[in-house]
Amino acid sequence: MTTAHTTANPTLAINGGTPVADPAVPFISVSLSEADIDAAVAVLRSGMLAQGKNVAAFEERFAALTGARHAVACANGTCALQLAYEPLFASGDDVLVPAWTYIATASMVVARGARPVFVDADPATYNIDLDDAEKALTPNTTAISVTHLYGAPADIDAVEAFAAKHGLKVIYDAAQSHLATWKDKGLGAFGDAVTYSFYPTKNMTCGEGGMVTTNDDELAASLRALRSHGETQKYLHETIGFNYRMSDVEGAIGLSQLDRVEGVTTRRQEIAAKLDALVSAVDGLTPPAVAPGATHAYHQYAVRLDPSVIPAGRDAFIAALRAEGVGVGVHYPKALTDQPCFAEFTGRDVPVSERLAQELFCLPVHPALTDAQIDQIGAALAKVAEGLAS
Repeated sequence: MTTAHTTANPTLAINGGTPVADPAVPFISVSLSEADIDAAVAVLRSGMLAQGKNVAAFEERFAALTGARHAVACANGTCALQLAYEPLFASGDDVLVPAWTYIATASMVVARGARPVFVDADPATYNIDLDDAEKALTPNTTAISVTHLYGAPADIDAVEAFAAKHGLKVIYDAAQSHLATWKDKGLGAFGDAVTYSFYPTKNMTCGEGGMVTTNDDELAASLRALRSHGETQKYLHETIGFNYRMSDVEGAIGLSQLDRVEGVTTRRQEIAAKLDALVSAVDGLTPPAVAPGATHAYHQYAVRLDPSVIPAGRDAFIAALRAEGVGVGVHYPKALTDQPCFAEFTGRDVPVSERLAQELFCLPVHPALTDAQIDQIGAALAKVAEGLAS
């Protein structure tokens, strides 16, 4: 296994040199423990596959873990957003959304019949810029949807103050931020509703699945009805709803994952601390920032490349890094304002988000990484930066 190059100006692997990491360091690693598998098999053997006792237990434990009074499980993270949006604003409303986030945060606003008003990103944290949000307000604005992006909580105090000032509902998209905290409290303790995803690459998974947390008793009841065709009791449908239930197989896997998610999160944070030092040592690269009062869950480890220092640019840098055997992700290649599906809603300039689409890349931060692999990542970063500069 090659670890680091000691010769001056080593030839980049992309130009025929020897890769730093062989075998390559994978960008993601998805695996289920034996306990997860046993939990799923037990449900399969029982024949009781539909939403049942395992989902109920998963909801109860997840609510407690995130600081919420209620947790409502559903089919996936996008369904969680749709369920949260449905009762909190109306068709025709304007909703402030980040221009820099995954598409579901905004697309489910459109699915609700509302209008997404795109807000630029803060250049330090990459979360929503509330100064720009102030400029984006319209007479029809009734809500703000804020993503805790990459595992980094937004400034919740500032969001809550902004929402209170303007009389807005607040929905937080925490699909990437399981076990992140704000001032020692779980993210479920804030806002009108918080949504989560359990997609396979997330910090915890059910295979597929989502959750909405809330402290509002009436909203929780509404969400439970909405996820099951508007039922308030068997075959009594008081509203039009959906079939967004979570299966008990997924609930059982989720329960098992909760047994170790704290350890997984701690390991991600340990890896991120090592990466911080390695990334900071390379001129032109900036490690992720953490807002004062926040703890980062590091679903992604997002690095910003300064093209004035590394003129080859982000895409050339990551191509060379991949050739050195380091997995790299780009989250995301476009700001939402550049997505064709939002063409009718893109009337605002979001220059920071557009720059992030050209300058951000993500390094491996999954808990399966070894210390040796982390060292390889650091060696590859230094080698590529030096090689592109020469």
